Amino acid sequence: MRNIKLTIAYDGTNYKGWQLQKNGRTLQGELEKAIERAFGKKCRLYGSGRTDSGVHAKGQIAHFKTAGKLPVKKIPIVLTSLLPQDIQVVRAEEVPFDFHSQFDAKTKHYEYRIFCRKTRDPFIERYAYRWAYKLNLSLMKKEIAALIGEHDFKSFQAADKSARGSVRKIYSARVTKRKQFIIIDIVGNGFLYNMVRNITGTLIEIGRGYFPPGSMKKILKMKDRTTAGPTVPAKGLFLVEVKY
Repeated sequence: MRNIKLTIAYDGTNYKGWQLQKNGRTLQGELEKAIERAFGKKCRLYGSGRTDSGVHAKGQIAHFKTAGKLPVKKIPIVLTSLLPQDIQVVRAEEVPFDFHSQFDAKTKHYEYRIFCRKTRDPFIERYAYRWAYKLNLSLMKKEIAALIGEHDFKSFQAADKSARGSVRKIYSARVTKRKQFIIIDIVGNGFLYNMVRNITGTLIEIGRGYFPPGSMKKILKMKDRTTAGPTVPAKGLFLVEVKY
């Protein structure tokens, strides 16, 4: 038996998220079907974490165990040829048998894209949240710094069917401007359900002047979801990288 680690990129627009579901196409489901065709046997694929419906990835990590003999260098080519065009296996590696893509992850890097323009761009619309009004970028840059460190992020946690702790550690958080885009970059040891999208919604409320300076720190301390900003659309969110 071998343990195979995959690095996967995908456009999440047409999927009901990563995790297998009874109704609807999922990324895990499409990949497991491709693995079964490539190796001749069903294999359970374990991802580094769930990405929700409509969320994209540049560097999702997953692993599966197989007795198949397909050379590791050929796995990305073979699997990608069996997958829909909006999913690509970027890399495959043989890793120690006890490696687990979820439990061994040390940090995750998420990026949210805000497209600052009044009119649509059909080549961008699926991959960014379009915002037509002026935002105070310098204030957003200042406010996001309050998130760095270990905190209880309950104010940014959406309702979740699973009971789980809301304390997470953020290693870096920044707001940058790239041409017509405002990019929210956050790296942490883990993220709650809709956490990055709720943080981004709060930053937009700060940037448009609806929340006063100092709001991010106060909202964080309140531990109350109703005090934070709205949940922005999934289409602007990307899982950039997972480190081990």
